[in-house]
Amino acid sequence: MLIIGAGVAGIGMASRLQQFDNKKIFGQNIGKNTDSSAANTNATERFILLEKRADLGGTWDLFNYPGIRSDSDALTFGYSFRPWLDSRMLASGADIKDYISKTAHEFKIVPHIRYRHEVEQLSWSSETKHWTATVINHASGECITLTAHFVVGATGYYNFEQGYKPDYVGEADFAGLIVHPQKWQDVDYHNKKIVLIGSGATAVTLLPALVDASGEQTASHVTMLQRSPSYIASVPADDYAMETLSGKFSPLSKQQAYKLVRARNVLVQQATYRASVYAPKLMKALMSYGVKKELKGSDVNLEHFSPDYNPWDQRVCAVPDSDFFTALQSGRAAIATDEIDRFTETGILLKSGEHLDADIVISATGLNLQVLGGAKVTIDGKDVDIGQRMTYKAVMLEEVPNMAVLFGYTNASWTLKIDIACQYVLRLISYMNKHHYRVAMATAQADGENVQMQEDTVLGSLSAGYVARASKVLPKQGDRYPWQVINNYLLDRIMLKYRKIDDKWLHFTR
Repeated sequence: MLIIGAGVAGIGMASRLQQFDNKKIFGQNIGKNTDSSAANTNATERFILLEKRADLGGTWDLFNYPGIRSDSDALTFGYSFRPWLDSRMLASGADIKDYISKTAHEFKIVPHIRYRHEVEQLSWSSETKHWTATVINHASGECITLTAHFVVGATGYYNFEQGYKPDYVGEADFAGLIVHPQKWQDVDYHNKKIVLIGSGATAVTLLPALVDASGEQTASHVTMLQRSPSYIASVPADDYAMETLSGKFSPLSKQQAYKLVRARNVLVQQATYRASVYAPKLMKALMSYGVKKELKGSDVNLEHFSPDYNPWDQRVCAVPDSDFFTALQSGRAAIATDEIDRFTETGILLKSGEHLDADIVISATGLNLQVLGGAKVTIDGKDVDIGQRMTYKAVMLEEVPNMAVLFGYTNASWTLKIDIACQYVLRLISYMNKHHYRVAMATAQADGENVQMQEDTVLGSLSAGYVARASKVLPKQGDRYPWQVINNYLLDRIMLKYRKIDDKWLHFTR
């Protein structure tokens, strides 16, 4: 197996692989071997992770802007096989990277990682029935090839090289610094006036961190400039339910308490999302009430928190212990809903005529999306347009053999979906070996049925700008099960962990 990417998904896939009985996967000639001393002899027989960056962690190695954290609770963000037992609800980026790193060491993944190796092309041969990966070793500059029977794309869905930033009119006139959070490197913002462009999770995380008086640096003032409002909801920063359930007088162990609280969080996430889909007016009213309660007694205009779309048409931004709203009421932060007319030497002129003074402009304007880290895919010499292929069970691609591409949830913790998708991959490979199959491929025609491609991508029906921009890049959904992305953990869990592998859509060859 060749795993591309050593972030949350790649380390999760490799850890699951290490826990599985390798005889079921790789045949009787290769026994279970997780000892790092044997990595040099068995790594190519078992699995390799290729990571383009110089360290593991993926997103959590790349981003280092102030306040970087998860926007979903840590208990469901962590792997189910390695419980996150901290009481902190929204974990910091540093804590998440440390968790991923410790997982990689605990399951002896590190000896199998090749850093600064970028996959440029994946080529499938129907004759040899394996993939050939063309790889650039950025450490040495050489180009190498690796062959694998099965490929797992664990690169996430966005371009690590460059985030999305519009070309602003007049930005060359601006005398200050313009920075994208994806490129944040030791920015000196102490006592500086900042305009923060954007209204998504990154902007909502940055604003309170930039004016935090307890930090090493503190901006003199931050204005969050948004073109349109987002839904923002406060959640507790800490959750002591595990400690309570596993306390001195409780019969439950901490592991048992973890399972209960994690199940509670999953059910709350799913219930909130379903309520947003089936009762959007009610959820909109509840979120509006929450904002009014947070800003009671302040002069912040509630119009800045009144989106013109329903909850979960785009991601809802979670903030710990109301830190975002507290920052707005501190007098050191403000919010403006307007459009940019042009940049000036000293800031930004808005279309309303208002001018926002700035020493630094942070363009938290989103991501550029790609699949498989931008690697080109060919089958028997013919290019594969992934944007014109459908996704099967949101794990495999239509007419692409022996490949899984891992995508997490957009309406819940990313890792929830990754974890059960990894388990599905192992079930699939185990089934193939049991029946002596060499190739598994999902096809969209079976028993007289033809699956029709839909406009929605594998990321669901999110209307976010970064999803819309990538509509030609991301794989699409089909019009029926199991080609639809339902974003329902409970149903996905049944589909990926318990439904039979051999269905009418999956074709096997020996």
